[in-house]
Amino acid sequence: MKRAAIALSLIIAISALSACGGRVRSSVTVAGSTSVQPYAEVLAEEYAIRHPGAVVDIQGGGSSAGIRAALSGAADIGMSSRELTGEELTMWNVEIAKDGLVLIVHPGNPIDNLTLEHARGIYAGAITHWSEVGGRDAKIHVITREEGSGTRSAFESLVMGDSFITPKAIVQDSNGSVRQLVSGDVNSIGFLSLGLLDQSIKALRLDGIAATWENVANGSYTLYRPFIFVSADEPEGLARQFVDFTLSSEGQRLLMDEGLIVR
Repeated sequence: MKRAAIALSLIIAISALSACGGRVRSSVTVAGSTSVQPYAEVLAEEYAIRHPGAVVDIQGGGSSAGIRAALSGAADIGMSSRELTGEELTMWNVEIAKDGLVLIVHPGNPIDNLTLEHARGIYAGAITHWSEVGGRDAKIHVITREEGSGTRSAFESLVMGDSFITPKAIVQDSNGSVRQLVSGDVNSIGFLSLGLLDQSIKALRLDGIAATWENVANGSYTLYRPFIFVSADEPEGLARQFVDFTLSSEGQRLLMDEGLIVR
């Protein structure tokens, strides 16, 4: 996300202009999923360039927190990286893109592929050593996301079924921290967003199918989740304009360039 830091700087600069007596026409707060957050920051940067008087403030906090913030009015738009459930289904919502979920290991781990059953067994704590799935005779260090994370919720739905993630798993509060831990531990395993893959980690094939944009798009790779904007009511004003920009051909191109699967 080369442009994310610039996006935040633009927000700070515009906010400072307001404090110094500059004229800022309007602002909108977008909060929630830390998986969606860096992509929303890219969108906010481009929107700020096109509309210099508008402030789009992007905040994290997790999918569930973002949905609650949108429902209460604390945020204009909530970001979710999981399907809506229960009373959330009554909220206004729109899918902005799809994102693949990828099982990752250290590049030095000889394992290249896991079956869905093996992945479930590892995360349930039933499989505890890499030798049980064709790897080294070493204990598996399981890394997961925190409760309330959209990434974790999607993983539980797509991989775990009726099983639960082992309480012995190491819990991290962002995709970035999962990537960092796995990149430094040859015996670890984690999962994160397809768009966040880099050379510090290795993506595993699932049942022989590689985690790629093309395979998510054609349905052969089955681990993917929606990225959703939500609001208590249908957005108006700047919030509506930012949503419309996100769904426009330019907004969708930006998301595609960042590795997401768009309409």
